[in-house]
Amino acid sequence: MPSLVVHYAFVGLLAATLLGAAFDRRSLLLSLVVVTIPDIDAFIALFSRAGHRTATTNLVIPAILALVLAIDLYWRDESFVRARWGAYGVRVAWFCIVVYAVGHVLFDTVTGGANLLWPIHDEFYVFRGRLELSTKRGIVQTFVEWETDSGGSSRPALKSIGNTSTVQMDTGVDPTPGQAEPENMDRIFPVVRGGWQLYVLVTGTLATAARFVVGYDLPEE
Repeated sequence: MPSLVVHYAFVGLLAATLLGAAFDRRSLLLSLVVVTIPDIDAFIALFSRAGHRTATTNLVIPAILALVLAIDLYWRDESFVRARWGAYGVRVAWFCIVVYAVGHVLFDTVTGGANLLWPIHDEFYVFRGRLELSTKRGIVQTFVEWETDSGGSSRPALKSIGNTSTVQMDTGVDPTPGQAEPENMDRIFPVVRGGWQLYVLVTGTLATAARFVVGYDLPEE
């Protein structure tokens, strides 16, 4: 599972490539705060079964935020966001919603699982699959599974791994969810676990730093 540090690097990479002229220290800081919010449920897990990767790590929250923002921008006579912060605020607001959903919730879904639709639907899902070219079998992929026994329909490889009654994600805050902690518990707060996470951390950090230094302006000839 990626640590917050890896989430930060990934969001920095997204910000450097997607924010365009709205990229600055303020928008980057706000996006880093937003990508931190889903992990609040690590503390909620201390007193609720709807804990880590459930209470705040779901797609319901960003969907509600997107609806509220859309109503403000497209249905109200005068948009609060546009009137106060202009085009800059609109772009950053939409980006922060993307950060919540893509930079954290869906990232967690492909790296261990998340309770995507809680509290509407209590089920942890993990997205796994592979795509490869075989000299004997041709293109082989498992991201979309074909249901030949039900009329040839298809569905994504989104696997259920249980609900809050059977799945509890451990964290450094709550290393033994639902159980009494032994004395001298070793609380582990991961930074990177695996080469790919280190790669994302280094690449995202360098890309973010380079965006501050270089910007989008081309040098004059």
